[in-house]
Amino acid sequence: MNHPAEITNMVMIENPKTGEVLVQHRRLYWTGISFPGGHVEDGESFVDSAVREVQEETGLLVKNLHLCGVIHWFHTEKKERYMVLLYKTTDFAGQLLPGTEEGEVFWVSKEKLPEMDLSPHFEDYLKVFLNEDKNEAFANWNEQDNGTLCIE
Repeated sequence: MNHPAEITNMVMIENPKTGEVLVQHRRLYWTGISFPGGHVEDGESFVDSAVREVQEETGLLVKNLHLCGVIHWFHTEKKERYMVLLYKTTDFAGQLLPGTEEGEVFWVSKEKLPEMDLSPHFEDYLKVFLNEDKNEAFANWNEQDNGTLCIE
């Protein structure tokens, strides 16, 4: 069976000198603190889309992205899948923007993340980003049930 899929990305950029990660305080969609990222456009590779989204949202040019996991949601009523490809890198250049219409961007220590106003389910996303033995999270959801991510 063919079901529609929406494919997105998210990138954890870590400063190798300070150990801090770049976060975005999102204002438009999926509000709260998360890592930069966005949608894969038609005709675009997954990595190219992640590089483009990071540059649009932060001003930084990232390289040497490492795929570290995938988050996927399946809408049980609409039969649609929403996928987030998770990447990490410590290789970046450029001038950090103060923010865009998407939201403000800034560096923060990984230890402070749990105390922040995180985007919905981002705490679960962090478990995949920060644990080498985790690489997937999945949930079924619908309009009545937000779903609970099962992390493997």
